[in-house]
Amino acid sequence: MSEVSFYDEVGGRPTFGKLAHAFYQGVANDPVLRPMYPEEDLGPAEERLLLFLEQYWGGPTTYSDTRGHPRLRLRHQPYKINPDARERWLNHMTAAVDSLELAPVQHEMMMDYLTRAATAMVNTFDD
Repeated sequence: MSEVSFYDEVGGRPTFGKLAHAFYQGVANDPVLRPMYPEEDLGPAEERLLLFLEQYWGGPTTYSDTRGHPRLRLRHQPYKINPDARERWLNHMTAAVDSLELAPVQHEMMMDYLTRAATAMVNTFDD
């Protein structure tokens, strides 16, 4: 008997692609978060997020295969992530997750992880 991953359960790559795209649509116009993405085009960041989330939720391991261990705190250390940035990130991510129209238990599981991840990225309390 094979177990179905959360990744497959919620629709695989199309679902996570929609999530990443919706998230970066919010980030694109956010005056606090947008400067944290130095690339002119948010496409590469969107792809990195997609690959990370796919891997985390049981999909392909392309993220680690191409970028190595996620090392999230280390990769985000150069950026000033204070409680305001955390809240903005989480607001855009919540809207993106809401757009997926997941079953309540799936929505709760995803938001639980994302809320914990957002809190773990806070690296300063300075404004």
